[in-house]
Amino acid sequence: MSARHCESGHARRRRRDGGAAPRQRQRGVALLVAILLVALGTIIAAAMAYDNAMTARRAAASFDFDQALLTAQGAEALAAYGLQQSVSQNAQYIYPGQRWSQPLQPTEVMPGVMLQASMEDLQGRFNINDLLEQDGNTPNQAAITAFQRLLTMVGLNAKWADYLVDWIDKNSTPMFPDGAEDSVYMEMNPPYRTPNLPVTSTSELMALPGFTRADFDKLAPYITALPLGVPINLCSASGVVLDALSGVVQYSSNPGGFEKDREAAGGCFPTQAVFLSAITNQTLRQPLQSLTAQTSAWFRLTSFVGEGSTEFAVYSTMYLEPTHQVRVVMRSFTPN
Repeated sequence: MSARHCESGHARRRRRDGGAAPRQRQRGVALLVAILLVALGTIIAAAMAYDNAMTARRAAASFDFDQALLTAQGAEALAAYGLQQSVSQNAQYIYPGQRWSQPLQPTEVMPGVMLQASMEDLQGRFNINDLLEQDGNTPNQAAITAFQRLLTMVGLNAKWADYLVDWIDKNSTPMFPDGAEDSVYMEMNPPYRTPNLPVTSTSELMALPGFTRADFDKLAPYITALPLGVPINLCSASGVVLDALSGVVQYSSNPGGFEKDREAAGGCFPTQAVFLSAITNQTLRQPLQSLTAQTSAWFRLTSFVGEGSTEFAVYSTMYLEPTHQVRVVMRSFTPN
């Protein structure tokens, strides 16, 4: 009896020990599954929270952008009114010092929204599309010569004038001696062709072979891209542009003195008559007369809109029609 009892006890212990191991393994698997479920739930919750935060951020950014654009449109309306007032008072001249040129200092236009704006006469710059006559194909030699002087004055090679003429003109014959047509551009990587159309943005100059960003930064303050045949307003042009046109170093040698003389004049300085009188070569005077003017129709309004720590810049190209109505031709978010 004692032996059987002993054997039965050993058998019960074996059954008990052997039956406990699967239950322990099951408890371990259940714990692991629970941990995975918690981790998965945490990941899903974090992803949902991130998506919600990004959605809210995008909505806020979109709202701020729309509000900034509407504020800039308000600045355009103010600038148009000031320009109309200036023209109604003096239609003979457009010059710095008139109401249109007065900058708007930082102003809170609504709670938390600041506006700062200023307007520039684009015809005070050299219009690079004037390198061709209004037919879009015939080189304008007076303008080419002036542009070559401008390039030299800012420390660039005069050859870029011929490159730019070939970039704009309708034909495929390179200018002599420094022109470049499709045969040059098709060898570049990637290859491309000349547009043979007027320039719409001055940044197109960086598409010319070898023309760098540093070159563009030197030239950019003095050039613009306006329709063919739009003249340069002598009343608003810088001393560098004036001297490039005349070929006489007269205004750029003393920029501070030139600005004081212009301010003291209280009107257009120099007038077309004064400017042309400094050109002794009669053969150059007539072409420059058609290349210059004393009024303007093209302006650029720069608006800076600040909302909290965010600032938006809007650049509006504005056109003054012969009826003295002002319309916005283009808006951009970069100056060039």
